Amino acid sequence: MVPLASLWLPILLAAILVFIGSSVLHMVLKYHRTDWAKLPGEDGIMDALRPVPPGDYMMPFSTGPEMMKDPAFLQKMERGPMAVVTIMSGDMQTSFKKALGWWFVYSLVVNLFVAYIAGRTLRPGTVYLEVFRLVGTVAFLAYGFALAQMSIWYGRKWSTTFKSIVDSLIYGLLTAGVFGWLWPK
Repeated sequence: MVPLASLWLPILLAAILVFIGSSVLHMVLKYHRTDWAKLPGEDGIMDALRPVPPGDYMMPFSTGPEMMKDPAFLQKMERGPMAVVTIMSGDMQTSFKKALGWWFVYSLVVNLFVAYIAGRTLRPGTVYLEVFRLVGTVAFLAYGFALAQMSIWYGRKWSTTFKSIVDSLIYGLLTAGVFGWLWPK
């Protein structure tokens, strides 16, 4: 067993590498550019949504199974479209900086749990490849597997989800490399 406190350096360094790696994946490489498309009539839709407070919305909206039987609701469903919408507010730079900060904190938390599992599973002096395999698997699962739920339940394009899962594999490999390298002897 390896105490969590002795893994502070790989926790921090892996979070830094994941942060840098995700920046490269999203800003340098171009394969995420097709994750989003411009909405036809964007200006009019933005004007219509401007009074809506930030939050998550679904349309048509139902309060429960009884309402889903209502002819008016069924007509809305049939007429379409159905949508899941997240409304955000604030200027782009502030929102982006805040998201980057939360992404780094999230990476630290993922690495904290990865370190906890690895520290309870592996002993000091465990060989690099064994640390790499366990840490990489746990980190990959932590970063990536919940993403499929967005395609299953909310209709997100599977291609977008697949690309994000590939990103998660890269984050897992970066994390595994750091932990394997810095694993206590």
